[in-house]
Amino acid sequence: MIKRTGIALTALALVAACDAQPPAAAPGGPITVTATDTACRVSATTAPAGNITFQIANQGSKVTEFYLYGEGDRIMGEVENIAPGLNRRLIVEVAGDGTYQTACKPGMAGTGIRGTFTVTGGAAKGTDANAELADVARGYARYVASQTTAFADETKKFAATIKAGDVAGAKAQYARTRIYYERIEPVAAKFGDLDPAIDVREADREAGRKFTGFHRLEKDLWVTGLQPDSGAIADQLVTDVTTLGQKAAALQLSALDLANGAKSLLDEVATGKITGEEEAFSHTDLTDFQANVDGSKAAIQSLRPVLTQRDRALVTAIDSRFADVQKLLDAQRTGDTFKLYTDLSKDQIKEFAAAVDALSEPLSKVAEVVAQ
Repeated sequence: MIKRTGIALTALALVAACDAQPPAAAPGGPITVTATDTACRVSATTAPAGNITFQIANQGSKVTEFYLYGEGDRIMGEVENIAPGLNRRLIVEVAGDGTYQTACKPGMAGTGIRGTFTVTGGAAKGTDANAELADVARGYARYVASQTTAFADETKKFAATIKAGDVAGAKAQYARTRIYYERIEPVAAKFGDLDPAIDVREADREAGRKFTGFHRLEKDLWVTGLQPDSGAIADQLVTDVTTLGQKAAALQLSALDLANGAKSLLDEVATGKITGEEEAFSHTDLTDFQANVDGSKAAIQSLRPVLTQRDRALVTAIDSRFADVQKLLDAQRTGDTFKLYTDLSKDQIKEFAAAVDALSEPLSKVAEVVAQ
């Protein structure tokens, strides 16, 4: 589950919430972000339009995240799962001028420590300026369209089963229906409240917000039994998923969006699937894990012609690490699905975590290669 904003797909924002003035950014270098448990210090609060690079250092004691927001909390870029002492880089394409925001999120919770970031001037969008990258984005857009169409169809079937009171049938459909969402979650996350409406976990729900979407129905199916409003929750889920498909169809993605999305999906694995927090009631986390990996691979596949031309060694490293993760997943298959998360040993969970970390390292370099 992720949160987002609403301006043109190429927008940016930077966070500053500190009691001291941040140092000046080095000319031509990345904008540095120093994150602690109580502050988010940004070295510059303005930048010209184009590709903007942020170098985030977590000097706090909690795992943190860094988000780039546009209007309406639409996420334009994000870096998750930044452990204490680690540094991460984020490159975002900002095509036009305007005022944006960024947020550091110590503990990966809440709305974050925010501040204003101003983009000046204008820049041609990468998808317009480079025919090869434009073709990459169009190819991935076709993949997203296929996933959102299948997602809508399967969600309607799932909702109908819920409304028929068929608990066993709905349990069998649950993980399979979510596959399509998990493959394109960074795209879904770009649309304001749609992502939390569809996919918020009970533990992550903001105060006063109604518990809706898949995880509410997951709890109904595995814990409480179907509730009087389960049918209404299912109907709203269908509406939200349909809206997601419509909005995704109109979205203009850039090659940088694909690069950042591929890494974001691995961050989803690291922060939710490996920990068993995503599917807290059904424990079908490995199905989500596989879907996140599939979605990340799809983005890299779309980028492959560009990446191979610019850094063949990086492509080789990514392929090898994907194969390592897939081997571990395949070992946990049972029939057409996977073992439950609760059936994994501590050693197996550690092995998964190590493999995901190893894959995250080369994936973190993709945006920089694409931005060359």
